[in-house]
Amino acid sequence: MDVNAAVAAAAAIAGVLTGVIAMLAFRWSEREQKRPTRTSLHTDPVLPPGVDTVLSVLRSSAVVLDEADAVVKASSAAYALGLVRGGKLAVEPMLQMARDTRRDGEIRQVELDLPRRGTGRGEALAVSARVAPLGSRLVLLLVEDLTEARRIEAVRRDFVANVSHELKTPVGALSLLSEAVMDASDDPEAVERFAGRMQIEATRLTSLVQELIDLSRVQNDDPLEDAEPVRVDELVAEAIDRCRHQAGTKEITMAAGGTADLHVWGNRGQLAAALGNLVENAVNYSPARTRVGIAARKVNAPGGEHIEIAVTDQGIGISDKDKERIFERFYRVDPARSRATGGTGLGLAIVKHVAASHGGEVTVWSAESQGSTFTLRLPEAGAARDRAHQQPARQIRAGGAGLDEEAGRSTPTSPESTAYETLPAPEVLP
Repeated sequence: MDVNAAVAAAAAIAGVLTGVIAMLAFRWSEREQKRPTRTSLHTDPVLPPGVDTVLSVLRSSAVVLDEADAVVKASSAAYALGLVRGGKLAVEPMLQMARDTRRDGEIRQVELDLPRRGTGRGEALAVSARVAPLGSRLVLLLVEDLTEARRIEAVRRDFVANVSHELKTPVGALSLLSEAVMDASDDPEAVERFAGRMQIEATRLTSLVQELIDLSRVQNDDPLEDAEPVRVDELVAEAIDRCRHQAGTKEITMAAGGTADLHVWGNRGQLAAALGNLVENAVNYSPARTRVGIAARKVNAPGGEHIEIAVTDQGIGISDKDKERIFERFYRVDPARSRATGGTGLGLAIVKHVAASHGGEVTVWSAESQGSTFTLRLPEAGAARDRAHQQPARQIRAGGAGLDEEAGRSTPTSPESTAYETLPAPEVLP
């Protein structure tokens, strides 16, 4: 009996010891799980309250780094700009700024030019980076994309420089000619000659100022506010009448043809100015005793029926390198010839903006020494009226008359296929 009691007592003691050991092991395991590890310190730090919400509404690209330079949080814009790759900050100058700020706590800011991701072009991405401490362990990096702002500033700067240069030429000529008139007051023939030159320069100055006003108006105004159905035949007749004197001086034949009784929807004054600029350019850049043709037709397009008005000349043509820039303000294919014809370099820029604001586009086919065909494509009046308050169509392209959009390269077609295919014989206007 005593033996049995001893065995039972020993078993009870063993059970108690086993339970105590198990409880201690459980407590130790629980404490080890709660203890922070090196990995958890680097991957799961806690942001200060409210920081996550603030970063989510910022327009700037935001990146938060811990003491090991690992990315704690990054906005989608930061990934889009290529700032963060593989959980690390990929821009070495910004990373060095973050380390310096973590060391001394000072706020730093710098502007950098970064290569664009995924493009073979040499364009740079202009950014402004600002680094500041965030608590005792974290560093906040804010990056602002300045590329578009710099581009707009460059456009404004070039525009002011070009306007100043263009105004300086006729103003200086008028000043010199007025002095010449004063010196030749006793020579009627010289006075008449200088006065004629002064009229030419004054006309050029007036034309430049007027085209600047027109360009500003088509950029700032909404042409569809006062839109109406406009007959294409009337636009063509007005453009021909505008250039009749210049064409007659050079013995250039102007011919109008195509489909009759077509209508477009838009501002009559702006459409007349755009087509008039195309016809005027065709006359100015065509040799004497050649032909300028204006043809209109209706074509089917994905967005609805469009009206194409093609202006074809037999002039000097445009090289491939110039095709990409001819719609820029003040750009001239042949500056010397443009000055001889009184061109300001704003006509095609006005055409581009008028086409875009009316939901259309302007394209060009050209070959050197063979002539050019400018095609103004606008929505047909019925379809355009239904979309009057929708966003304008794609940005104007300045390549060939056809475009392979997927490959991004121009595929020029002949002027006959773009301007006169399936069109009746044009009417010759003297």
